[in-house]
Amino acid sequence: MSEFDEYIRQGEPGRKEKAAAWQTAIGLQDVDGLKPSAYLIDTARKHIEGDITIDDVKQMLDSYYKSKTARTELEDERTEEADKVSARIEELLTEKSYSFTPEYLARLHRHLFQGIFKFAGRYRDYDITKREWVLGGATVLYASASMISETLNYDFSQERQVNYALLNTDKAIQHIVKFISGIWQIHPFGEGNTRTTAVFAMKYLQSFGFEVKNDMFKDHSWYFRNALVRANYNNYPQGIQATDEYLILFFRNLILDEKNELRNRNLLVASSQSAKSPAPKCQNGTLNCTLEELAIAKLLNENGKAKQVDIASHIGKSIRTVKRIMSAMSEKGMISRENGKRNGIWVVRMDL
Repeated sequence: MSEFDEYIRQGEPGRKEKAAAWQTAIGLQDVDGLKPSAYLIDTARKHIEGDITIDDVKQMLDSYYKSKTARTELEDERTEEADKVSARIEELLTEKSYSFTPEYLARLHRHLFQGIFKFAGRYRDYDITKREWVLGGATVLYASASMISETLNYDFSQERQVNYALLNTDKAIQHIVKFISGIWQIHPFGEGNTRTTAVFAMKYLQSFGFEVKNDMFKDHSWYFRNALVRANYNNYPQGIQATDEYLILFFRNLILDEKNELRNRNLLVASSQSAKSPAPKCQNGTLNCTLEELAIAKLLNENGKAKQVDIASHIGKSIRTVKRIMSAMSEKGMISRENGKRNGIWVVRMDL
């Protein structure tokens, strides 16, 4: 149950709208393995209840992190990022301004990540690859840095020519999915592309009059990212073809409130298994752990002496994120360290 479900159930319009936006904003941090602090949750409650404004929230977060003289591994600058970006997403989702332009997309990124990334709001000037667990360590082919502006302008111009009034619901959703997927594949920014794309998609859908179901991003933001990956990955020698099917299921739930099953394991592909092979299972045969936890557990099961820097490279996350995840896994009894820190090994204590 979300921290803000009570406000959704009570149905008071002002509080319900704010709570829904907060749920979405916080849920979206999952795409980068980020979790908000308890301080952010308490501050968000004050905002939902009308005691403080969103500007107050942002100022309080700035003061909170400036005053912290020491941080633990679990509450480092990544937690600060989760808190501040959550507040900014909430602000964007409840404001009425919107513009269907590449410049607005850049403005969203700048607003979300100013003070967090030095390149906030600027297109990347280097080419990138990202190892994806859902692809067995392979990467999507992103747009080259030299073509970002030109490709974005082309995609937006093509989308402007679509007359949605002439399309039935199924065709409309297919077009929207194709456009949003294309924007994400360009990956115009160095970091924060999925969260920026998600906010842009929600603003775009709202411009059509759609009521976006907040619980989709609250509960399935990691599926959303993996579906974007699968929509933009081809490997014909292995029989893998880019497909929008998973992203369409997500958007049908998001827009039409359908109840299509959204399971990350259905998206998993790897060189040693087919796209439909089941993902590893956690203890007691239930899928209660994240894809990142599963990836780490599988690697440690093969090499208990694996270093965290190698694990970070394997799953495409920062060392700090890996430390946070492994600390949580240890607390949950998924893994344990035997024979000491220096010469010890990691032992996996979950069914794979």
